[in-house]
Parts: sequence; C-alpha cells; structure tokens
Amino acid sequence: MTPIVPPQRGKPLAPRLSLRDNGPMSDVLRRILFILASVLCATACLPAAAGQITVFAAASLKEAIDEISADFTRATGVEVAASYAGSSALARQIEFGAPADVFLSASTEWMDHLEHNNRIEPTTRFDLVGNRLVLIGPAAQTAAFEISANTNLLHMLAGGRLAMALTDAVPAGIYGKTALQRLGLWEGVAPMVAQTDNVRAALSLVSLGAAPLGIVYATDAQADQNVSLRATFPPHTHPPIIYPVALVKGAKSPQAQAFLDYLTGDAADKVFADLGFLVGAE
Repeated sequence: MTPIVPPQRGKPLAPRLSLRDNGPMSDVLRRILFILASVLCATACLPAAAGQITVFAAASLKEAIDEISADFTRATGVEVAASYAGSSALARQIEFGAPADVFLSASTEWMDHLEHNNRIEPTTRFDLVGNRLVLIGPAAQTAAFEISANTNLLHMLAGGRLAMALTDAVPAGIYGKTALQRLGLWEGVAPMVAQTDNVRAALSLVSLGAAPLGIVYATDAQADQNVSLRATFPPHTHPPIIYPVALVKGAKSPQAQAFLDYLTGDAADKVFADLGFLVGAE
C-alpha cells in the first residue's frame, strides 16, 4: 500500500471524566490512569485461544476493525479478538508483556516507542490510514464554521466543558492541544477542558449532552448521529494524523501476518474509506 500523507467513525464508550489543570500530572492521577489502563486491557491480556488473533487497536478504529475482522473471519475461519483503548494505554500494556499479536496505533509516536523498546517487528510496520481533526457539538447545531485564531471558543462553551482525550498521552488529545496552541486558543480554554481516557469517551461526553463541544477525529463524528461537525482544524495546525500498524514482537498467532496482509487489501480499503478514513495517497 502506498504510504499516505493525510491533509492536515458502536455505541459510544462510557466517558470517564478527568478535569485538571495543565501542570505536571499528580502521582495520584498517574496511579489512577495506570489502574484504569490495566483494567481496560485485562480481558485482552488473557491467553489467546488457539487459532485466534489478538488485536490491540486505537479506540477510533473500532467500527472499522470490527467490520474488517468479521470479513476476515468469514474468509478464513480465523477469529479476531480486538481490544480498543487509547493508543498510550495499549502501548504500555504491550510494553509490560500483554500477549497481543497486532498493534494499530493512532499515532506514529507510540509505535516508535514500542519499536525503540524492541516490542514490535519493525519490518512488518507500515502506515495504514489517516484521519482529520474536528470540533464537534450537539446534533442540533448543524452550522459549520471555519476555526481560526479569532474563534471565541469560550463564548461557544457558555460555561460548559471542552471534551478532549488526555492531552499529554492520547494521540487525539495531543493533536487537539497542538492545534489549539498553534491557533492561540489553548490558554483561554485550557481551564475548561474535560480530559478523558480516549477519544471515544470524549465523543460520548458530547453525544450524551455532558459537554457542548469536543475535539475528536472526523471518523468519530461520522460514527455518532447525536453529534454534528462544527469545524475541521486546518492541516497546518497539527502533525499528520497517521495510523501505523505492526506485528507485536513474539506474536503467538501464526495467522497474524495474514490479518496484517488483509488490512492492505481492497475490501479493507473500502471499509476504511466508507467510514471516513483517509486511504492510500488521499
């Protein structure tokens, strides 16, 4: 598959809200997040059944990987067990020895981290798809606008919270903070940010009416009829959003490479494209 250069979508996951300032993360919060990440991946950390592929994938890939996995199973008879969470939580679980076969990250940095620590097979790594970063609101608010340095997000929030994934750990949160910083909007809205474990939890806050605005991926917005796309962040405000994939070092399933190959086929490309991901050289 030709590497992509994006132009800079399931029930929503239940949100776990964490409001905090922008100073260093407290030891208590670090312990809480570590426990949450461990619990989130507990099921996936059980030994895989014979003939089963264990996939760790970024939460924003849920619909796509669920559909592609079902197609793969129908074609091969091999079951795929997928665990979804923030890329940071999944990467740490793999680093601590969780028996995953395939890792799909929402950022190159967490894949780089695992490669640096010899936890993936680098020769199997490639960039799979891309995405866009968007601002969302309730479905009733259908009017889109062009976000810029002149956008008054505080006025739009009207005392409510801006839902985002963890801004110092989860890719969607990192991209979102970077975009707001480059637009000169971060300092003004930072005290109003509601941080969540992953991007789907941020989506859920807006979907359930707990937050008036949120920053998620375009595919997340497309996946939930209870939200509307208010604005797309310009490509120059954040690094390209790329999803790398690779086999985990010591993968137990002999069919893992076949699944990796299936992800590059036309059938998988169509699923990704239909769900709003950027495929190929798009």
